[in-house]
Amino acid sequence: MTDHMVEVKMATKKFKETTALNQVSVNFEKGKVHGIIGRNGSGKTVLFKAICGFMKLDSGEIVVDEKKVKTHAPQDIGLIIEEPGFIGSLSGFKNLKLLASIKKKISDDEIRHTIQLVGLDPNSKKHVSKYSLGMRHRLGIAQAIMEKPKLLILDEPMNGLDKNGVLEMRELFKKLNKEGITIILSSHYAEDIEALCETVCEMDNGRLVKIS
Repeated sequence: MTDHMVEVKMATKKFKETTALNQVSVNFEKGKVHGIIGRNGSGKTVLFKAICGFMKLDSGEIVVDEKKVKTHAPQDIGLIIEEPGFIGSLSGFKNLKLLASIKKKISDDEIRHTIQLVGLDPNSKKHVSKYSLGMRHRLGIAQAIMEKPKLLILDEPMNGLDKNGVLEMRELFKKLNKEGITIILSSHYAEDIEALCETVCEMDNGRLVKIS
């Protein structure tokens, strides 16, 4: 039994002449909120995709909840990576209900409760195509958390949110962490990292340095 939710061991990923991950090794402890900072193109999103099993490493390995990602794609991860993809002609509730039908882990009431948690109306018939950017991101957060995952991977989760929305989501992430969910997030906003994270790593040119 290990205290680590995620173990990244000498992870390397190249795209032609670009080394997106350069022998990255880091452990993320269970039950904490971990932050990753770095400019665009530093490797944060590639690392997140590799942790989620969306991108195969050239060398090295990643272990999530004691299972190797390359042989067993993680099943208990909630994630926001890049723009969430929804069906524009459906309501928020119907989009999440469709996604929830894949695993069949949660009820309609649980979906509605999650939509309320992120500050949206679960009974609204409004099509997602009519949502503002902030509403789409709130719905993306609802999608990530609705099945109560052990691990949340959040790549710039505050994008598109106004000041009040940012404060609301920070409180939600703190609440989820208190309930035992491990969170790894990236943010361009130092305030997010300072308010939420117990450990902070910086990525630059595919390398990762733990700074606190």
